[in-house]
Amino acid sequence: MIVVVDDEIRIILGKMWSQMRRDCSQSLRELHIHVGQEHALCQLWQEEGITQIQLSERLGCEPPTTSNMIKKLEEYGLVHRQQDEADARITRVYLTDEGRALEQPIKQMWQKQQEKLLDGIHLEERLLLRRVLQQMLNNLS
Repeated sequence: MIVVVDDEIRIILGKMWSQMRRDCSQSLRELHIHVGQEHALCQLWQEEGITQIQLSERLGCEPPTTSNMIKKLEEYGLVHRQQDEADARITRVYLTDEGRALEQPIKQMWQKQQEKLLDGIHLEERLLLRRVLQQMLNNLS
């Protein structure tokens, strides 16, 4: 018999993720985008002109999911797609000026979220937490 306890780490992480998602969702709505779309923009802030396949890989999403996300961001006027000059089968994704303008507001939102999340946690504990979370992620990979 498996007993589920509310203080299991996976339960706590799940609750934490849900609350963070709710908080971010509200802030992102003010910028007229949805949760998850900011991650695609972030990849493009780091490297513009990547292919949709590269974007899918970096986001850890299936290509149809990424394609739908890009379509929405295109409708919002934040990105545009362009065929590769050397290979017309390849579509590259570029930011618009409006997409570039969201970089600082979104990074500020992430910073506020992190400050809220880590409030009252000392530097040594933060370093240990980061190491433990990274190990947990490695264990799942």
